[in-house]
Amino acid sequence: MPNARPSIFYIDLLRFIAAIAVVIIHVLGPFRFLYGDIAESDWLAAMGFNSISRWAVPVFMMISGALLLSDNRPFNCQHYISRRLGKVLVPFIAWTIIYAFVGGFEGLVWNGQVTSQLLVESSNEPVWYHLWFFYDFLPLYFVIPLLAPLLHKMGEERVKLLLAAWAFLTLMHMLKVETPLRQNIILYSGYLVLGWYLFNRDNRSELKLWVMAGVSTLVLNFIGSWYFTTLSGEYSVFFMGYKSINTVIIAGMLFVVMQAYAEKIQGRLRTVVSVISKYSLGIYLIHPLILIPIRELDNGFYSFFGSNWVAIPVISLVTLGLALACSVLLVKIPFVRRIVP
Repeated sequence: MPNARPSIFYIDLLRFIAAIAVVIIHVLGPFRFLYGDIAESDWLAAMGFNSISRWAVPVFMMISGALLLSDNRPFNCQHYISRRLGKVLVPFIAWTIIYAFVGGFEGLVWNGQVTSQLLVESSNEPVWYHLWFFYDFLPLYFVIPLLAPLLHKMGEERVKLLLAAWAFLTLMHMLKVETPLRQNIILYSGYLVLGWYLFNRDNRSELKLWVMAGVSTLVLNFIGSWYFTTLSGEYSVFFMGYKSINTVIIAGMLFVVMQAYAEKIQGRLRTVVSVISKYSLGIYLIHPLILIPIRELDNGFYSFFGSNWVAIPVISLVTLGLALACSVLLVKIPFVRRIVP
């Protein structure tokens, strides 16, 4: 059996910040579409946190590209399917069943027909909002073994051209320019290539450019989303799609910044980063369960804090901690540990 890849701390740090960002996105979720129905300050808080955290899922994809596309070991199909693909497929199936069961509850009464319907429809639609990720992520596992040998034989200049073409296609998608290439598997595969490219080179000479572009785009996300929302009277997602050029720039910036400065983190904080990184998939899978009772309170729990500027980060931190604790606990159970790898 091939040896496991040694831990790379800046990759752990990327998983750490992406796990936190995902929790924040889902904590603020109910408020994004309430423009005009809640206090403007509370809506701005939700929109603001959302506008600076939309890079989370793309960063997870870049990490997969960085590590899996850089694997120079001889390819073994059986090992790849059972260990690589299986590590994601098994949790997806298990949690689809779990969330379908949870979705069958109407108050305290469980309706088996609702659960059955959710499972039937799960071939096309996720049974719970966060499971959409797997519908786009799992197909990438079939792209990676075919893409890896091509990238290894391409020179850097050709890879740059490939990334430029993908960035242009991403911009076309953002502007809704019709083309048959606007397919999720193509647009998300670009994150794999970008992660691999940045992972295998020294990016320090371009660090300032990445930071300038990334910070500017974060500001544009906030101001632009606010402006478009006030213009139309409803929440605008134009700048913040996972397949937007804005998200590409921000995700790339975070990758090179973590790559440059991660080793400055030492002591207990480094340990915390490594632990949350290790259980990041478990946190992703479990945290919506923890948010159910909070949302059932009809957002009353948020108002307890007086402002969403306080409520969203506090609830996110508590949710993260509880999801981490559940993941650590479940991993200790032999049969269950496969669904929270």
